[in-house]
Amino acid sequence: MADNISIKVNVGDRIYPLQIIAREEEYVRKAAKLLNERITFFNNSFTTKDRIDGLAMAALEYAIDALNKTKKVEAVANTVFDFSPINNELTEIESLL
Repeated sequence: MADNISIKVNVGDRIYPLQIIAREEEYVRKAAKLLNERITFFNNSFTTKDRIDGLAMAALEYAIDALNKTKKVEAVANTVFDFSPINNELTEIESLL
């Protein structure tokens, strides 16, 4: 069983206590940092009522990105590869041996 640790991360100027798998700490902290950077970008670049607007736009941006990546993975997973030319070559080589 994986070792869980308790950490605190800052997202949108709020501290959140989390229980995570120890090996994921770097990714969780990096994700929080990236999210905070996007929140700051949206709040500084557009008219927002409060910091929640920046958080919402950053979350939407990441959700769209995740959906696009999922779509690409599904497309690759559904790709059918035609190995018959390779099989034909192998059969020919085997017959020569």
